[in-house]
Amino acid sequence: MKHSLFLALVFLLTFARANVFSLSELPWTLKNQNGSIAVPGSVPSSVHLDLHRAGLISEPLLGVNDFTQRWIVDDNWTYTADISPFLRSFPKVANQKTLLVFYGIDTIANITLGNHLIAWVNNQFMQYVYDVSELLSPINASANLTVALESAWHYGLNVTSRPDAEPLAVSQLDFEYPGVRNYIRKTQSDFGWDWGPAFVPSGIHKPAYFITLSPPSSPTRTPDATEVYISETSVDIFKQGSKIRTGVPPNQQAPWVVNVTLGIHSLVSSPNAILTLSIPELAVTSRPIPAGEILPASPLPGSRLSVPTWLTALWTIDDQIPQRWYPHNLGNPTLYTLSISLDLNLSNSSLQVHNPITFQTRVGFRTIRLAQTRYPDAEIEQHNITPGDQWHFEVNGKAFYALGTNIIPFDPFYARVTNDQVRWVLESAVRSGQNMLRVWGGGLYQPSSSSASLTPTYPPHSTDVYSFYSTCDELGIMTWSEFIFADYLYPVNDWFISSVEQEVAQNVRRINKHVSNVEWAGGNENELVIDVVNQTYPQPVAEHLVQEFLALYEDILHDAAYDATNSIPYVDCSTTGGVLNLDPLALRFTQGKPGEIYGNTERYNYDASQAFNYSTFPVARFVNEFGFHSMPSFYSWQEVLTSPDDFSFNSTVVASRDHHPPAGGLTFPNPNAAQGQGQMTEAVELWLPTPNTSDSNQTFAQWAWSTQVFQAMAMQSQIAFYRLGAGLPNNNLGALVWQLNDIWQGISWSAIEYSGRWKVLQYALTSAFQSVVINPFWSPETEILEIVATSDRWDTVHASAQWTWYDWHGRVLNTTQRTFSIPPLNNSVLFHATGLENFLPHGKNASDVWLRLNVTAQIRQNKLVINEQYFVPTSLASASLIDPCIVFSHDGDLNFTLSAKCGVAPWTWLDHPAGSVGVFIDARTGTATNGFYLIPGEDRTVTFLPSPAGSRSKIPQPADFVVRSLWNNTHL
Repeated sequence: MKHSLFLALVFLLTFARANVFSLSELPWTLKNQNGSIAVPGSVPSSVHLDLHRAGLISEPLLGVNDFTQRWIVDDNWTYTADISPFLRSFPKVANQKTLLVFYGIDTIANITLGNHLIAWVNNQFMQYVYDVSELLSPINASANLTVALESAWHYGLNVTSRPDAEPLAVSQLDFEYPGVRNYIRKTQSDFGWDWGPAFVPSGIHKPAYFITLSPPSSPTRTPDATEVYISETSVDIFKQGSKIRTGVPPNQQAPWVVNVTLGIHSLVSSPNAILTLSIPELAVTSRPIPAGEILPASPLPGSRLSVPTWLTALWTIDDQIPQRWYPHNLGNPTLYTLSISLDLNLSNSSLQVHNPITFQTRVGFRTIRLAQTRYPDAEIEQHNITPGDQWHFEVNGKAFYALGTNIIPFDPFYARVTNDQVRWVLESAVRSGQNMLRVWGGGLYQPSSSSASLTPTYPPHSTDVYSFYSTCDELGIMTWSEFIFADYLYPVNDWFISSVEQEVAQNVRRINKHVSNVEWAGGNENELVIDVVNQTYPQPVAEHLVQEFLALYEDILHDAAYDATNSIPYVDCSTTGGVLNLDPLALRFTQGKPGEIYGNTERYNYDASQAFNYSTFPVARFVNEFGFHSMPSFYSWQEVLTSPDDFSFNSTVVASRDHHPPAGGLTFPNPNAAQGQGQMTEAVELWLPTPNTSDSNQTFAQWAWSTQVFQAMAMQSQIAFYRLGAGLPNNNLGALVWQLNDIWQGISWSAIEYSGRWKVLQYALTSAFQSVVINPFWSPETEILEIVATSDRWDTVHASAQWTWYDWHGRVLNTTQRTFSIPPLNNSVLFHATGLENFLPHGKNASDVWLRLNVTAQIRQNKLVINEQYFVPTSLASASLIDPCIVFSHDGDLNFTLSAKCGVAPWTWLDHPAGSVGVFIDARTGTATNGFYLIPGEDRTVTFLPSPAGSRSKIPQPADFVVRSLWNNTHL
């Protein structure tokens, strides 16, 4: 006990000296509206999480809790804290200023301090800074800080029932809580989506602080005191003379411009503050740069909101001094430390001279361009390009192929997302060859960093709970970011737009410094809503709504973005018909010539019979979404199913986690789930042996896995087709699969499960996204088979290929070898034949044989690419499979050898045990591998690399690993 008291005293004394006091250190209480529930609260957190910690509810992701816990959404909740711990550490100094800082509140809240109203807030995506100095001195009798949260659902119902609310609902695009989310600046998928639950959480979901500013002349001023708080730092790096909004390519030889902008809340004034910038690794330092006048921070009239002073410094650096940042598959993601020193320059005042305030952030140097203008006639003729507009990215002046996936929120409850969880997903993306992630516009603005040392605020403190963009910078993976508008019409009322403009400005400024970010989109699929509008509403109502749409995306969001950045291009939404003009922005919609190609596109087709029909795939410049849903693994179901009866493909609980197609309302379980379940069922039955064994748990496990195998097959086929387009007239330069991560354990389009476990799709992406790939293209209708090698390299690739026909016993029937070259960003056709009789081994039926294809290429010094793909000329459901007699052994560690003793085992799959996270690595190639064809006489050795940070069982036991193949769909 004495030891505990000593630690508490040390803690208190530490904060007595500090000018940053975290609100997480206050004793919080959470209550519902009538006071019948009162439990300890926390910051950052949410209502659901605190109720769970208190034992009032079970883990929200268990069973059907997304339904049984809806009562939480219907109540209003209040967080209250006694601020005495802060007041006891509050140095009593004349003229001191105290700021109350919230980096995020979710979402509708009244904030009071000592019974004084501070503010009413309604935007989850903004940070708020309030001047509360006068409320703390003298100390109020009531020293409570209260954040009273209103139910976002009921707030939305109230707003939409107002007589001046426009009828903006488009019923086809509602999920669970209908008709309100477009009026609320909150994560849109919190109200439900087709891959996740609808918890509609609320809380103080990001860090919050009291920050005190002390006068420089104060005799009791402590060494760590400061007279300024820097709430925002924008670092915008671009080429001198470039104007990103015009779309004109920047001059790659021009000097770099480093534009640093600081938002200063100051206790003192300074007529001419000085900024000095330096990059220690490059031994370069700017001259002292006059940055502008600082005025003492003061609240807005009638408000306690503290308004910052903005300081700006421009620094030019010769083009050749820094190395450029590249995505990991095209070069090195080089980063530097930018040191920022602010001198208040008070030497001419009566105040003492203050040492410069210095802090750092990581930056990189690269140009990014989104080419959206018309292809020049000369280029069309020279390269045989289909006329129309460009739609591709260029990094450092070079077009490249964007390979990647889409990111959704990592958890329904933001405050419990961890660095380990996110890093594993991002590292997995890199390991699978992805160079771009699209941060989906129905989720949230992803955070910069959880590290106080990497966050350019001052005094140093953490502003978020996990790192995203800083990790992408480091790993060399590009991000396509979006404003939070998704699949809906949004109001353009003054009160709504004023909040949106501040939200956009804050987030663009914050993310500017992250070299990984390469685009701002106005939102997700919103142009598609206009099609619904024109089909749903009569004229002139439809025309009025279209004009409001244009006001938001052509003007308001466009201008707000470009007012805050000159380095990141803007496009109105994810899936777009392109532009008629860039500056000023004019959207094309359907205004185009037949046969020409504009904008980008997406593909979703849930008719499994068309999964491999190339004529149904879009011929486009860029495909930013395409996918098919699958189940999570048996191990993920074990995390949330609570009864043995639940472990069945169509059990009530399992089906309740299929939100596709959306419910469109609060009916539970989803009345449309049977359609989504049926689509997966049909896909498996058409293309794979139908799971059916005497063991119900194995049958369920094989069903879950088989949906993943089909998903992987379907996505591999589309990726191959879109990558082929880089060498065809459509010049396709992008393929982003929907989606990378999961928000819970349920039916979704993801490649990685909620726990971090790789699905079959994630391993398939690792193969499909290699720099050089070989693919079979088979058309059953015409009986044409082509074998094509594709490269996304910027130089000519020299390679060798081999394709070999086998029967299902594993006997070689014939083999072909070729050496060849692939031009930059192009293809080489290696084989072409029409008619089964012209390529099947003599005397063999399509159900009796299969083809293995390999390509080996040297892409740079000491970097060898080995790619393997498979082709079956019929459905695997009708293939003449035999028992492969797999022998599975290990060396006592996590190295496993697999042997097929009797026949070929298609889609041989290893499962690591429950509670573990990791990846299987091929011993020959060093690449991630799983879901391969195991052939008699060709043993495969793989090593499981666990991720200790993400695993509940730190050291999985070799005996707990499981192997399965398609044979096990019908055999134990």
